[in-house]
Amino acid sequence: MTDMKVKKGDKVKVIYGKDKGHQGVIDRVYKKSNKVLIPGINLFKRHLKKTEQNLQGGVVDVPRPIDVSKLMLICPKCGKPTRVGFKREKGSKVRYCKKCQSKI
Repeated sequence: MTDMKVKKGDKVKVIYGKDKGHQGVIDRVYKKSNKVLIPGINLFKRHLKKTEQNLQGGVVDVPRPIDVSKLMLICPKCGKPTRVGFKREKGSKVRYCKKCQSKI
């Protein structure tokens, strides 16, 4: 399995789908399915029954995982959506921005 180009805490932009153009910060990464969870993005309606914890019940918006191929990482230095490259530096693998060549 190869390394994912995005990690938890990275700021990303959606480039494809119903949320195209939206930005958010990655909250959780699912490596096996190659998906990530971003609060406020890829929201679906979920009907909930009344319970002791949820006294109200009703319809709630729930974020679902979105595929990594629909996202582009936003470089923290130049602030632009960019592709991610990998370099070897002192025996460790480092991600870098393909636009401004800075480490991520």
